[in-house]
Amino acid sequence: MTKFVSVGKILNFHGIKGEAKVGCSKTQQDFVLSLDTVYLKKGGEYTPLNIESLRQNKNILIAKFEGINSINELLPLKGELLFVEDSVIRESLEEDEFLIDELVGLSVFDAENGEKLGFVIGVSNNGASDLISVKTNSKKICLVPFVKAIVPEVDLKNKKIMINNMEGLLE
Repeated sequence: MTKFVSVGKILNFHGIKGEAKVGCSKTQQDFVLSLDTVYLKKGGEYTPLNIESLRQNKNILIAKFEGINSINELLPLKGELLFVEDSVIRESLEEDEFLIDELVGLSVFDAENGEKLGFVIGVSNNGASDLISVKTNSKKICLVPFVKAIVPEVDLKNKKIMINNMEGLLE
């Protein structure tokens, strides 16, 4: 079964010829601009929506979808999420990039002694870097910067993350 990942949202219309204002995270704009097709989810079904044109306008994207030629045809789609197949995203990931759902649930180990420290319960961003939320063995939730110096290894196959557990990191 194909999995889908949300990449944006139709925020509103742009003009009267069926163009849409599309919102997405700043870090995903280049990826979304490279797409030819996105999907809408209606009643559990994913319907393809071919992109005729897509351009950046300040901090949003302006999209023209095939078959949508007026504001009236676009209005029912206002507020809808846009999805892509997760395989499309995986193809575009760099060597040390991961999808959030790949990291959540992974066990966290101390890189120095191999001791299990907890597991990942979420991923967030503070503007400077991504952070993994780790629930420790003592049930505390700690934020760990997801940078190579602190997280030298992510092993998806064995479902584990190795961290350099410096003093005060997981307290």
